[in-house]
Amino acid sequence: MGLLAPVGWASCQAPLLAPIDVGSGNPRMTDRNQLRLRLRPSIVIEMIDSTSLLAAYDEQLRTDAETPSAISVTRHGPLRLVTFAGGRGFVTYRDLGGADADTLRRLVPEALAHYQADPEISRIEWKTRGHDHAPGLHEALLENGFTAGEPESIMIGETRLLAVDVPLPEGVALRRVTEEADVRAMSRMQDEAFGEPVSEGMADAILRRLARDDGMELWVAEADGQIVSAGRLEPVHGTNFAGIWGGATRAEWRGRGIYRALTAARARSALDMGKTLINSDSTEYSRPILERSGLVKVSTTTPYNWRR
Repeated sequence: MGLLAPVGWASCQAPLLAPIDVGSGNPRMTDRNQLRLRLRPSIVIEMIDSTSLLAAYDEQLRTDAETPSAISVTRHGPLRLVTFAGGRGFVTYRDLGGADADTLRRLVPEALAHYQADPEISRIEWKTRGHDHAPGLHEALLENGFTAGEPESIMIGETRLLAVDVPLPEGVALRRVTEEADVRAMSRMQDEAFGEPVSEGMADAILRRLARDDGMELWVAEADGQIVSAGRLEPVHGTNFAGIWGGATRAEWRGRGIYRALTAARARSALDMGKTLINSDSTEYSRPILERSGLVKVSTTTPYNWRR
């Protein structure tokens, strides 16, 4: 999140994580597991421990709330086989139910067959998490034609700590976008910043999401009429979370505080929605920025991709 504001040593995370049960044990952090960040010599503040944040993530986000724009969801054992518009499949789960290597060796081709039976499906992402018990899953995915992507860090923290004032370079301004031309320009910049081919299909998908009016917001930073950084805010219905996604900044504008300012703007909007926690799957570029702002790395996630 953002820089942590001072909190009393007695003020623990119960109000923050309510109403979920984050598991057994004393919710107050002990001296042994406290994480402290010194902002000034006279100020030491307490962070929520990563175990409680990870429990909140598993309990609140690894449900149907994870895929609000799904066209369909088929349950297959512990798996949720999700279909999105544009021919995209997505495999996720709360956990694997204690499945052993033999069970996973069977589940992977069965999930793949589910999507292969639909000629409209052209690509699949299998989302793994580093803290799951998943013996043999990596090998089973590779054996069935999936390719491992780059691992990302699962980052979580308090929304209010991100919502700080961040100075922008002269001539740079932030705003929300909703018009089609702006959305397409934003999507184009993100593709270019990530080194990907420009995809009008991705812009189409974002426009469909906006039309659903489900709370998703698009934010951009502009300089001289050009979008130089952008990202989404996605409040998760029925949870304490809002996700920050799609963060991208043009190479020549990086390292100037723009991404952090864009994150702070999204956090302020999330606070207005009553969301007390922010989550993000972060690349190695954005992770240090979020850590400096107070977010905590609770686990990792690695996408495994299959294409027809």
